[in-house]
Amino acid sequence: MAPTEPILRLRNICKSFGRIEVLRDVTLDVHAGEIHALAGENGAGKSTLMNIIGGIHQPTSGEIVLRGAQAEIRSPLDAQDHGISLVHQEIALCPDVTVAENVMMSSIARSRAPFVNRARIRRQAAETLRLLTDIEPDTILGKLSISNQQLVEICRALNSDCDILILDEPTAALTQSEADALFAILRQLRAKGMAIIYISHRMSEIYGLCDRITILRDGRLISTDPVSAISPGEVVHRLIGRRLDAMYPAKAAVAGGDVLLSARDLSDGRKVRGVGFDLRKGEILGIAGLIGSGRTELLEMICGLRPRVAGTVSLEGGEGFAPALYARSVSRGVVYLSEDRKTNGSFQTLPIAFNISSLRLSQVATRLGLVNRRKEAAQALALGRRLNLRSAGIHQNVSELSGGNQQKVAIAKLLSVDPRIVLLDEPTRGIDVGAKAEIHALLRELATAGVGVIVVSSELSEVIGLCDRVLVLAEGRLSGMLEGEELTEGNVVRLAAGPARPTRNDEARRG
Repeated sequence: MAPTEPILRLRNICKSFGRIEVLRDVTLDVHAGEIHALAGENGAGKSTLMNIIGGIHQPTSGEIVLRGAQAEIRSPLDAQDHGISLVHQEIALCPDVTVAENVMMSSIARSRAPFVNRARIRRQAAETLRLLTDIEPDTILGKLSISNQQLVEICRALNSDCDILILDEPTAALTQSEADALFAILRQLRAKGMAIIYISHRMSEIYGLCDRITILRDGRLISTDPVSAISPGEVVHRLIGRRLDAMYPAKAAVAGGDVLLSARDLSDGRKVRGVGFDLRKGEILGIAGLIGSGRTELLEMICGLRPRVAGTVSLEGGEGFAPALYARSVSRGVVYLSEDRKTNGSFQTLPIAFNISSLRLSQVATRLGLVNRRKEAAQALALGRRLNLRSAGIHQNVSELSGGNQQKVAIAKLLSVDPRIVLLDEPTRGIDVGAKAEIHALLRELATAGVGVIVVSSELSEVIGLCDRVLVLAEGRLSGMLEGEELTEGNVVRLAAGPARPTRNDEARRG
């Protein structure tokens, strides 16, 4: 049973950035020995509140009480001194040093020794890494995938001497087995008395892991309840302020649809081995599989971001398609959204309007080749309205937007060129249920209008609920194609687990 006195108490926290009020009188109690879910749409104020606890931001007003005493947390190092560790949704590590050095970052920073004992650092980091992963401690962090970098970020937090742990969407880039290993560790930490604040948009995680849930909306506290006392439907209602009757739009009847894109025997010589499929007009085609199965690499090969060593791609009408550069893919109307929206999906320090127009500047250029700011603004405003983009204006920098609105800017950039085919890698990762529903509806709208849509997703519910057919990869090979009644969670998991041995039946069902 939770102690009467919270280990962390926030009272009437307010935070403004200039004239924009982000948090308004938010009160939160967190007890030792509990996992406390914090939920809200992107832009609700969750990350700002966590950054205040983590010392990144200072509250405009309000009170922080730690272990019964009023506290001021002036910096991230100060937060560490108070026993607080924050794992950000976006990777906040050093890409040019080893995994071991990243895991032991806090210990290295606090050490007063004139030299770093690298053998000790490697040994201690390896012990922590073994809890979650088999990543080698000597690997340079920047060479790892986003999912493995996220595991290193979590291991860094677990290695710190903290009794308050804050996790912001920690499983967004993890496989189910990696997530399950993390959940087991979090339950052990809870049993030992640690206080854990867990930010997630996934209902299964909130109900399977957390004790209480606090909901924010538009910077205000909506409610705090035991998870056992509130239904998922009511949580969603409080999150978005309205009932969400259908998360996924109705699927299309595409059995006889014309082929928009045909891929045959694609290989990159490393991750993808002899994969073929057809994309039909009017459908959303999903690509599922475990991390490392070749999903991202397959999309990159199609649009010219990764060289192919074998295989062919043709577009509607049989025209060959083998772009050597992504710019040539864009000129043919085939566009790609990266899973890493901050690094590859947008220019973070530049305005919304520039980001949206950047994929094809010729559309907003004058005869002299200069950018026509009126055209650029009109394009940004129109696409912003279409995607229900929430911002302070089209001249606001993308880095100042919530995660969901950053993703909308990245998608708007793709739509600015009126694409024929849209390839999306994890398009709703780490965004709230309301923004997810809007993106799902947009993708269905595009497919209905004749645009080809291919979606890679690690969320089985999204793959099954959104996509008309699902191509499943295992170890870089086509393991199967599912549709209709065969499109179930069990079948996707079975095919993703392999062994990946294409059958004649699989080959026949590609189209």
